[in-house]
Amino acid sequence: MRSVQAALFAPGNKERMLNKALESGADAVIFDLEDSVPIAAKVEARALVAQAIAGVAAAGAAGSRPAIWVRVNNAATGLLADDLAAVVRPGLDAVLLPKVESRAEVQAVAAVLDRQESATGMKAGAVEIVLQIESALGVYACFDLIKASPRVASITIGTARDGDLQTDLGCAWSIEGPELLYARSKVLLDARAAGIVNPLDGVFSDLGDEEGLIKDSRLSARLGYVGRTVIHPRQIAPVRRAYAVPEEELVYYRQVVTEFEAGEKAGTAAITVNGKMVDYAMYQRARRVLASANLGR
Repeated sequence: MRSVQAALFAPGNKERMLNKALESGADAVIFDLEDSVPIAAKVEARALVAQAIAGVAAAGAAGSRPAIWVRVNNAATGLLADDLAAVVRPGLDAVLLPKVESRAEVQAVAAVLDRQESATGMKAGAVEIVLQIESALGVYACFDLIKASPRVASITIGTARDGDLQTDLGCAWSIEGPELLYARSKVLLDARAAGIVNPLDGVFSDLGDEEGLIKDSRLSARLGYVGRTVIHPRQIAPVRRAYAVPEEELVYYRQVVTEFEAGEKAGTAAITVNGKMVDYAMYQRARRVLASANLGR
């Protein structure tokens, strides 16, 4: 999966918003068939999303466009099969599976993707799965959910205020974040342990609170998330700033790499940089941070 820092939702029943999302500059666009689409508009939304994906495929040049994801409806709704039948086609990069709680759900979707890719002439394994963790059971089972299929390429956790996860946990919500800290940390830990390199946080629902968005995103970044889903194009730039590695850290880590490699050539694997001890562990951390900022050597 390509690197994603800001993944923008667009309601599947709003053709204008689907088109605008493609021009937003987001790293990924999530055509939504789930919570932002009224029940009565589900069929229309499928058709519009399928049309948008076909347009993306016809335009070509996958590297110059955002990744195309579709958030389908959960299997419990009875809508999932029709969602997948409509949208799994050339141009689709990933299915975002919401409210996922069992390995069987993940494996069933993976099996449908196998069949749909074959039927539409797509390369086997072309469509990845992104898991949306939105319940206590989903948090508890996160590692097993990720390992349920090799198609699972990323996860996102539903941390929105008054969202499904908060409701299921019965907890409060605050900008300081202690109420959801365990859930966020558990999902991040499981994702990293399962080999996910781009875990994403969930949406920040208050469009008028840019300061809160940045504060919440910086907390998320400190925990280890690399980005988040967003609900409006104007959230993209603040999110990118919040998840970017601070320049002073980049300066320090460049110095660590340079001085450690010089020390290694001189026959030592333990040096001091700005008063801090540096060995192979710190050197590898420095290289990883620089790589994540597209400044890798």
